[in-house]
Amino acid sequence: MFARVRSLGLFGLNAFSVDVEVETSKGTPMFDIVGLADTVVKESRERIRSAMRAAGLAFPIAKVVVNLAPADTKKSGSVHDLAIFMAMLCVQGRINEDISKTAFIGELSLNGDVRPINGVLPMVLLARSEGFESVFVPAENAYEASVVDGIAVYGVESAKDIIKHFDREAVILPERKYVIKQEERFDTVDFADVKGQYAAKKALEYAAAGGHNVLMIGSPGSGKSMLAKRITTILPEMTFEESIETTNIHSVCGLVNKTSPLVTKRPFRSPHHTISAAGLVGGGTIPRPGEISLAQNGVLFLDELPEFNRQTLEILRQPLEDGKVTISRASGTVTYPCTFMLIAAMNPCPCGYYGHPTRECICGNKRTAYLSKISGPLLDRFDIHIEVPPVEFEHINSSEKEESSARIRERVQAAREIQNRRFKGTGITCNAEITPDILPEVCKMTDKATETLKNVFERMGLSARAYDRILKVARTIADMSGSEVIDKAHVAQAVQFRSLDRKYWSGR
Repeated sequence: MFARVRSLGLFGLNAFSVDVEVETSKGTPMFDIVGLADTVVKESRERIRSAMRAAGLAFPIAKVVVNLAPADTKKSGSVHDLAIFMAMLCVQGRINEDISKTAFIGELSLNGDVRPINGVLPMVLLARSEGFESVFVPAENAYEASVVDGIAVYGVESAKDIIKHFDREAVILPERKYVIKQEERFDTVDFADVKGQYAAKKALEYAAAGGHNVLMIGSPGSGKSMLAKRITTILPEMTFEESIETTNIHSVCGLVNKTSPLVTKRPFRSPHHTISAAGLVGGGTIPRPGEISLAQNGVLFLDELPEFNRQTLEILRQPLEDGKVTISRASGTVTYPCTFMLIAAMNPCPCGYYGHPTRECICGNKRTAYLSKISGPLLDRFDIHIEVPPVEFEHINSSEKEESSARIRERVQAAREIQNRRFKGTGITCNAEITPDILPEVCKMTDKATETLKNVFERMGLSARAYDRILKVARTIADMSGSEVIDKAHVAQAVQFRSLDRKYWSGR
């Protein structure tokens, strides 16, 4: 007897279709799984035997061979348990209806329950694109899968339930479609909490409007971390496409909220400085996303930047340029997107008080070694450098209300809408992503602005990358002021945001 049931697999973010083929024949009773299956897949034999007993079914006393096609693609994880179980039902004649347009994914427990799995969203998206009409998933994953339009999603709680469904004893109803709730935005932090630091707030406003990377330098207690943790409160709303893209990555890592499966708020990731290179950019035998991918369309905050392992930081250089990270293993190659804002904070020296107006630095020659942990190429990838001075007593003690995040976000959103119209149909979402081929067209300058930038470029010895990034920041400043053309004042302000490397790193 022979039966075929459709399933789905996942390698990284890349979902692929799997045909589960089962043949039973006379011979020595055995149960074997072939088709380049890893240990977890092969262990499904015992789970399926036990689940069939729990459902009141007898396992066939025959030679049973399960093939997972295509046989040259590595199969991993427990996602195929439910499909193999369904194929066993088909080969025994328990299911006679046509299920060729239906996919089955899920893990079986020994008592027949269907356990939740990771990566449901990218697999269901593939199922829809390949013309599947319905998909059966674990009940706990059904709401997440319902985000996808154009395909019926059925949530299965146990092996008994799916048998009753096809026997028409107790039909499983399709999961209700997920609808994004237009709830009032609520943030536990707000820029109104930050006293003073007006220059730093304005710089972060420009960064949020254009998606620019920011480096903040200042003494301990000046408010660097406080500012960084509030950056997401002024970022523009996510588009549906950005939400799907971000949720895909969180789904693979099992980080999706069961009650609100679609990520609608821009992520904020803040890894500790002891993080490994694999933890930051991704890795493992089966490559998993790292922090830079989990921050997709959001913010990656690196506090105490020089305390990170230098080699780990250097790995960031290529992903920051490409907006993606490619991890190659013997089992295959996977590419994860990583388009994010990098916000970093650091002290100017080990003691933290170099340049402090009232406290003396005691580091001596240690300051040079401390700053040298940040390489020139990495420093060059920060569009905006901010010096965060100590907060004055008058500001801390003031009862005057600071500007709220909501007010700042309105200006940021207006600037992003200008950029959305400008880059419509190009795949570019903000000024920080402007490609070199359209940079001259998008960043048109007045003659005075061009002359100013030329003088700065020659006097400061800027790199070509620094030139491009100054132009992009100037474009954002011009957008915030409602100007179509970049003026001298816009360029001058953008150049000021690139001056701290000359102050702190000029001697190395």
